[in-house]
Amino acid sequence: MKIVQIERIIDAGTFSQTETWRTIETQIFQAIRSIEWPPGSGSFILHDESGKKRGEGSGVKPIKQACMGILKSFGWQLETRVDITTVRRPGPMDATYPVKDRLFCLEWETGNISSSHRSLNKMALGILKKILIGGVLILPTREMYQYLTDRVGNFREISPYFPLWRALNLEEGLLLVIAIEHDAVSSQVPRIKKGTDGRALQ
Repeated sequence: MKIVQIERIIDAGTFSQTETWRTIETQIFQAIRSIEWPPGSGSFILHDESGKKRGEGSGVKPIKQACMGILKSFGWQLETRVDITTVRRPGPMDATYPVKDRLFCLEWETGNISSSHRSLNKMALGILKKILIGGVLILPTREMYQYLTDRVGNFREISPYFPLWRALNLEEGLLLVIAIEHDAVSSQVPRIKKGTDGRALQ
């Protein structure tokens, strides 16, 4: 899988210059680039079919789970409940990495564009409250989006709102959005099944 764009929305203070960040960044890049389809192909090739119609296109949750499995092997904690917003039961972050008394958070988009906004708001608020030292949202490009579950959030759709988060006055923190994309499409490879079975990509 390719990383085609990295948007550094917030880079305040010195965290992005630390060895800890370099380790986190390396592990994120390695986890993304290690995702293959079909398994063992050395590439990430999507079935050449639009995801707009029910039962067509490729699922997004198995792709996310493949990344999560790799991060877990690096020592990341998955499905971490972090109390950032005042709700009775805080929703879990997809993956977190401890940085002293804070966390670095990673979210992989599997929902619609409202979910993308919610993820970035939550991470920005977590940085503002000094619960998080940083966060990253990973989502597909518009070119990849067309082959996936319909209406999944994508980079082009969220990018006009970046100035909103850039306007925050923060002492320290790092907020990034990473756009990912398939290596190729082919009618010769199977669809990635829709659902939650992360083993589909193993």
